[in-house]
Amino acid sequence: MHVLLIEDDRRLADLLATRLRREGYRATASYDGTDGLEKAASGQFDLAVVDVMLPGMDGLALTAELRARGSRLPILMLTARDTVDDRVTGLRSGADDYLVKPFAFAELLARIEALARRAGAEERLSFGGVSLDPQARRVKVNGREVELTAKEFDLLECLLRNVGRVMTRTELKEHVWDFGFDAQTKVVDLYVHYLRKKLGEAGAIIQTVRGVGYAVGR
Repeated sequence: MHVLLIEDDRRLADLLATRLRREGYRATASYDGTDGLEKAASGQFDLAVVDVMLPGMDGLALTAELRARGSRLPILMLTARDTVDDRVTGLRSGADDYLVKPFAFAELLARIEALARRAGAEERLSFGGVSLDPQARRVKVNGREVELTAKEFDLLECLLRNVGRVMTRTELKEHVWDFGFDAQTKVVDLYVHYLRKKLGEAGAIIQTVRGVGYAVGR
């Protein structure tokens, strides 16, 4: 799971990122609202922890803008304000949960885990700006929807479900088509070509492993 920390206190953001990595998460820090918005909208992250007070764009505006763009990224909002009105404002802006500073890291971790479980029913696969929703069968590149054929979608889903692993052409053919499909494995190369073209610059996430097959995130 890849967590985005949008927090202008660099020391705190870096400390949280380090501790999350120790817990097995991928973690990336952003230190202002404008940069944080672009990262959050990129489709590369599974959850965002967003501070309310940020330079460039505050956390409330950032969250509201993400929701206006159609993003369903789970958001945990951090704030030093602890009134009911403040919590209600944060939740109404589109945040999924609210945590008041100062907080124990164990509580932050528990809330991230709870949001991850809640989002489990809305599984999404993402890497390098490409986001895939298996249930809705929709693909977005940096927030922009891309239309794929059924086999192009299945090929991309297979690669994203195996990030870091080299998939042979035979494996891809068997996963995406079926065992009775007797075309040569070069059909895989053709569909990878189609897929890269439709994904544009983001198509570079699909790496060719010469003599073997293809991989994402290798």
